[in-house]
Amino acid sequence: MAPTSTPQTPFGRVLTAMVTPFTADGALDLDGAQRLAAHLVDAGNDGLIINGTTGESPTTSDAEKAELVRAVLEAVGDRAHVVAGVGTNDTHHSIELARAAERTGAHGLLVVTPYYNKPPQEGLYRHFTAVADATGLPVMLYDIPGRSGVPISTETLVRLAEHPRIVANKDAKGDLGRASWAIARSGLAWYSGDDMLNLPLLSVGAVGFVSVVGHVVTPELRALVEAYTSGDVQKATEIHQKLLPVYTGMFRTQGVMTAKAALALQGLPAGPLRAPMVECAPEEIEQLKIDLAAGGVQL
Repeated sequence: MAPTSTPQTPFGRVLTAMVTPFTADGALDLDGAQRLAAHLVDAGNDGLIINGTTGESPTTSDAEKAELVRAVLEAVGDRAHVVAGVGTNDTHHSIELARAAERTGAHGLLVVTPYYNKPPQEGLYRHFTAVADATGLPVMLYDIPGRSGVPISTETLVRLAEHPRIVANKDAKGDLGRASWAIARSGLAWYSGDDMLNLPLLSVGAVGFVSVVGHVVTPELRALVEAYTSGDVQKATEIHQKLLPVYTGMFRTQGVMTAKAALALQGLPAGPLRAPMVECAPEEIEQLKIDLAAGGVQL
């Protein structure tokens, strides 16, 4: 069983969107995935997002996705929420992935806004509802218009929140005003999907984070959210400011690229990236070292 959920924090408070380790020849590294998952949970994650964008989901097969979820569940499923990314821009395919994740034993689903084909709001509503109807698992929406091309409007979020299994939203919209209204009106558990806005989103009602920088600073993220929720806003602000170089450095290029580079620097499983992603250039790695050191990360 996964850790106990509450309506306020259905997936816990600190989750990392985990990279997918590959072997040197580009195959799925299931042993590495299990070791990395255990490391991240030991560091303080309540849960892991598997097969998300940072997990290079556009380049893994459906069979690989199921294998990865199964392996991570075996490693940490008794002490962390294992949430499977199942969103695509094809509703039928997303339903198939959701059912496969449920069969494999995933504790929840992350469903991103359909990308590229730019459906209207009614299309988004029907898409998310169909995926939520397909299984008995709780669903976290993923609103990231910079990648998907279409934001989920506040009105649509409010409608979707009426579904009994749509319980949360990962917000990478970058708009605190819209987030404030959507949190107030929808009642969804709100998770920051933009590390630089982790603290600001807590201030308008978010309950936690789905993080990329969690690969390297989970204890600090845990300390930040615990300080804030206990009322020590000054301490939370100090942690936020200490982490600014890490937030900046990890997103100078694509987060999956820097996350894998940072893990490699720490001797943790990561491996190469699948095309069209590429490894960080030497000068990018040197800059990453500077940024991480400035944020207190030991390499």
